[in-house]
Amino acid sequence: MEAKIVYFPEPGPQNTEEVLRIANNRAKELGIKTIVVASTRGQTGARATEVFSGIKLVVVSQITGFEGPNTQQMTPENRKKIESKGETILTTAHIFGGLAASMRIKFGMYLFEEVVSNTLRLFGQGTKVACEVAIMAADAGLARTDEDIIAIAGTNQGADTALLLRPVTSREFFDLKIKEILCKPHF
Repeated sequence: MEAKIVYFPEPGPQNTEEVLRIANNRAKELGIKTIVVASTRGQTGARATEVFSGIKLVVVSQITGFEGPNTQQMTPENRKKIESKGETILTTAHIFGGLAASMRIKFGMYLFEEVVSNTLRLFGQGTKVACEVAIMAADAGLARTDEDIIAIAGTNQGADTALLLRPVTSREFFDLKIKEILCKPHF
């Protein structure tokens, strides 16, 4: 079996349109039913609603309070656009963060979740986040664990990584299967 991987010269939001195009084409080829997209401020999620049709879209946002107490980074305009298209926004604790990040911040301790997170970052920030949002969506019952999905994420802003994977819930983390790297930055 052969598959094409697109490598971008640099990470970042300038790759977003191409990532969405690549993911949409592969989703159509494989009959993918669910796309999970990381979107902090909602721009990538809002744009994804325009690209993907006939495919369930789950937009995963940052937790409230990530940048400061009671602060939600997704803008009301982007939230409205995503929801007006009938798509789902999932806002929940990061599977590789949460309490582990709290322990690091408060006590300077690195726990298992952060070791996993940093290990996945060896393949790029987008790879780590794509795996993370896929698990978060599975934990919420928004992505099936018996079907392949495409997970899209990026480095800081926009999208620069897309993976074809079989998601799992956090309890089954070590059964996560990354089947294809559709695109990612070339570091």
